[in-house]
Amino acid sequence: MSIWNAPRIVVPPPGPRAKAVIERDHAVVSQNFKKDYPFVVERAYGPVVEDPDGNAYLDFAAGIAVVATGHCHPEVVQAIKAQADRYLHICATDFYDENVVAMAEGLTSRAPGPGPWRAFFCNSGAEAVEGAIKLARLRTGRPKLVAFYGAFHGRTYGAMSLTASKPVQRKGYAPLVPEIHHSHYAYCYRCPVGRAPESCSVECLDLLEKTMFGTTLDPSEIAAVIVEPVQGEGGYVVPHPAFLRRLREITRRHGIVLIADEVQCGMGRTGRLFASEHFDLQPDIVTLAKGIASGMPLGCLLAKDELMQWNDGGHGSTFGGNPVSLAAARATLRLLTDGGLIENAARVGEFLQRRLRQRLERHAVVGDVRGLGLMIGVEIVKDRTSREAAPELRQRILEAAFARGLLLLGCGKSTIRLAPPLIVDEATCETAAHLLDEAIAACA
Repeated sequence: MSIWNAPRIVVPPPGPRAKAVIERDHAVVSQNFKKDYPFVVERAYGPVVEDPDGNAYLDFAAGIAVVATGHCHPEVVQAIKAQADRYLHICATDFYDENVVAMAEGLTSRAPGPGPWRAFFCNSGAEAVEGAIKLARLRTGRPKLVAFYGAFHGRTYGAMSLTASKPVQRKGYAPLVPEIHHSHYAYCYRCPVGRAPESCSVECLDLLEKTMFGTTLDPSEIAAVIVEPVQGEGGYVVPHPAFLRRLREITRRHGIVLIADEVQCGMGRTGRLFASEHFDLQPDIVTLAKGIASGMPLGCLLAKDELMQWNDGGHGSTFGGNPVSLAAARATLRLLTDGGLIENAARVGEFLQRRLRQRLERHAVVGDVRGLGLMIGVEIVKDRTSREAAPELRQRILEAAFARGLLLLGCGKSTIRLAPPLIVDEATCETAAHLLDEAIAACA
């Protein structure tokens, strides 16, 4: 049994109090996002969230992989309160703050690859990506950028122009930022997602180096290639190690900056502080956000010292490196590295993947279970023979899991993502696997 008294469904969701909040939302809030299902939050702690009607849910979405230390971890909350009593804001663009220095020391000393490294703090993952592409263009003097199909890098204009996971994320917003090109990520249209062999990874990069470089792109004009070491929104896809290894070789050969977007896969999510570490990948720039401050808004751009040189006044942020967010981030980093949460993510994530494979094997609509650490994707298909995506079925499963007290999110064409807080134990994961098994059985 899990130590958490959840899930606990006392009223079929959404209950009357939740419905009242939803009705008020529909009247005054921008409806640019269609919610996955009608969940309303009232309180949260650890891996549990409660709604206004007294229902308690296991949260295996974690605010899209944000609350790394769980909801309202006492050490994070105490750090926030202590900093709030001292001062709420000082602009790090204009003045010095020890919070900024200490967090930068903690991250740069652990960055993936030899240093020295420097840190720039901002407000979000999209901002970190915007800073990365500005810095790459500035330092190389080159205009062109390369990203990958399936990638999600954010929704601000530069980040959105790099994003290529769903047409709706770009539809209607043209003209986009120019000189951005896309290639295949570790698998091509012939390979089932998540099952591409080494030969396919090589072939995908042949398309980049031999086809794109030979026809439409001169590599001497490319400022940067941006890649997710593990694709997030694209379907929780773990590449073959050969893909990232050869990508690094190509970028070095042509003097191209390699940006590792670790906004979703970083900060311990995969069982290493940086997902790049699984592949011995040594990028030039790393972008971070989501789990970095366990619920507080913060983004970070890490770059090699020789790259992190801006034209004076060319980049800045009023709220980036906010002292309260950084206090939460410093507590989060301590819990991840000294508190054993990274090791827990690796160990419990391996357990969860194993139990999911064992439990879900009986369902013909489960095409794959894949991931690293507590970044796990369950691919839903019409059948294992065709492996055709089944987004409508995936949506019904998400709703059925919600009704049973398990919060999940989708990604890719028809993948279910499991991204719980890194504090979860095996018993909690066993419960989640059981509930997902039940939800699939009810819908398939």
